[in-house]
Amino acid sequence: MEPIAIVVICVLSVLVIAAGVGGGFLAYHLLKRRAEKARSDAASIVSEAHAAAEEILKRARSEAERAQADGKANAELAISRAKLEAQSVRTAAEAEGKQVRTAAQSEAEKIRSQAKCEGDEMVVARTAELAAQARKLDDREAGIQRRDDALTAREAEVEKLKADTKAKAESLQALETQLNTRQESIEVELCRVAHLSQEDARREVLAKAEERSAVEVAELLKTRHDEAEDKAEETARTILANAMERYSQDVAIERTTTTVALPSDEMKGRIIGREGRNIKSLEAILGVDILIDDTPEALTVSCFNPIRREAAVRTLQVLIKDGRIQPGRIEETYAKIKKSLDDEIRHIGEEVVMRLGLPKINRDLCYYIGRLKYRTSFTQNALEHCIQVGELCGMMAAELGLDQTLAKRCGLLHDIGKAADFELEGSHVEIGARLAKKYGEPPEVISAISSHHGDCEKKYIYDVLVVAADTLSAARPGARSETLENYIQRVADIERICTSYEGVQSCYAFQSGRDVRITVYPEKIDDRGITLLAQQIRDRIQSEMTYPGNIKITVIRESRASETAR
Repeated sequence: MEPIAIVVICVLSVLVIAAGVGGGFLAYHLLKRRAEKARSDAASIVSEAHAAAEEILKRARSEAERAQADGKANAELAISRAKLEAQSVRTAAEAEGKQVRTAAQSEAEKIRSQAKCEGDEMVVARTAELAAQARKLDDREAGIQRRDDALTAREAEVEKLKADTKAKAESLQALETQLNTRQESIEVELCRVAHLSQEDARREVLAKAEERSAVEVAELLKTRHDEAEDKAEETARTILANAMERYSQDVAIERTTTTVALPSDEMKGRIIGREGRNIKSLEAILGVDILIDDTPEALTVSCFNPIRREAAVRTLQVLIKDGRIQPGRIEETYAKIKKSLDDEIRHIGEEVVMRLGLPKINRDLCYYIGRLKYRTSFTQNALEHCIQVGELCGMMAAELGLDQTLAKRCGLLHDIGKAADFELEGSHVEIGARLAKKYGEPPEVISAISSHHGDCEKKYIYDVLVVAADTLSAARPGARSETLENYIQRVADIERICTSYEGVQSCYAFQSGRDVRITVYPEKIDDRGITLLAQQIRDRIQSEMTYPGNIKITVIRESRASETAR
């Protein structure tokens, strides 16, 4: 624990103790003052009672003296009565004094206990606060201690590694010295035996040593290569697993049609207009198909261009709310909506760039990034897909020690061509590469766009990262939905291929067709035959079907014997 923290805790403890002692001391003096007052009140009452008794005795004596003449009997009677009365008054006064003293003592005890409780509560609260602060300081000290332990362990490992390296270097040096000595003795012996010159013997020995070393180096290189492949595969698997675990994204499902709500069915007639004039103007200006059927209080806008469809829907909503539907009003409203939508799209692109923390991107290219929000691929939103790929590329680049920002840039822009593939000629790969060149993107980004579908050769490591991240984002479960008919057809095709082979007993497709279990007749196919059957089914599925992800094929062969005991 740090010295300052210890001093602060000690000072706070002293202050709390001093506050408790001061409170107790003040309560004690208050109780003592009240008790003294009660005693003085009781003493005054007793003295007044004694005074009253003395007064009565005086009166009795005077009356006795006056009545002495009347008779001794009357005097004694009066004296006895006076004594009785004085005794009763004294008894009453003493009883009243005891009650006052008892009440004063009980009140003093009550005040003392109350003061003590208040002091104890203050001490307990302050003690709890100090204990909480002490726990925080202990936790911080424990964290610092853990870091110190980790650093100490790391330093010990480094020292051990240095010692091992030094020992190995010394052993290698000793071995080299020994080899040099042995080599010189061998050279001398060879010269003596073979009658060769020392230079010729040296060359012959070096040639043999070089040949032996070449074999050893080749074996070492092969071993290192195998180890590197194993380690690279394990590292890649770990990086991909970490990237998939750290990133999760909701997927929006877009369609080519949008339904617009109407306030009433009367609005359908106003939209159609006289002799269909309004609906023809709407379709011509907006560039969409407007479908009006028997659906109550609704119409459908259909267009394959998602941005044009969005502008048409917003224009219709404004016109329906305003109520004035005529060709001039339609054209004016559409122009305003189109400008507002373009500004919104550019703002979306800039927000995505800021979200990923990328350096400045051309403003016009940000507009194309924003357009991806209204583009879908197999019902997967293109902008969300590109953001996912950018995040995954950044994670994997960070694990590999590469430029994380450049990797995110490649991942975000790899499908930028989809923002304009419904307007320009060519595939989205070609369009994306042209846009990247036009707006001055780095060569790594252009290469990642051109090669992420295998159309061009991969030139940079970022190309591989984009391909891996693109596959992860597109092929994960739930990323791209499909219709029920396509799902049923795929499962039926898998089962058809599996049951077409002789010896297959049954076939079941699980997990949306990603896992296939095949059982065979054990008397028709042996254990070696099931391996060949699994390979044949795999080859046919790969050549005849189109499917997302992977399909696991499992062939099961078993023999069972059952009897029933009665």
